[in-house]
Amino acid sequence: MDVITTRTFDLLFKKLSPQIQLKAIKKTDLFKANPFHPSLKIEKLHPRHYNVWSFRVDLHYRIIFRFLKKDTAAFLFVGHHNEIYDYDFFK
Repeated sequence: MDVITTRTFDLLFKKLSPQIQLKAIKKTDLFKANPFHPSLKIEKLHPRHYNVWSFRVDLHYRIIFRFLKKDTAAFLFVGHHNEIYDYDFFK
């Protein structure tokens, strides 16, 4: 799986603690190898017609993404689970 990141994702990633950044990198590598690996706990977010998905970095942090093609995903957001719906990535 190829991954591209948005400017917003990149800015948010830089604000994460080094420990969470390392976890996010490891989970991203796993996502690239197998986007539906069970440990990612991937889920489609609501409203479902926006085709926005998330996977777990750890218990509290998520990466939000959208499939662009069969083999390409765009990472839109990374942050605490409680912040997901505060960000307007559905635009």
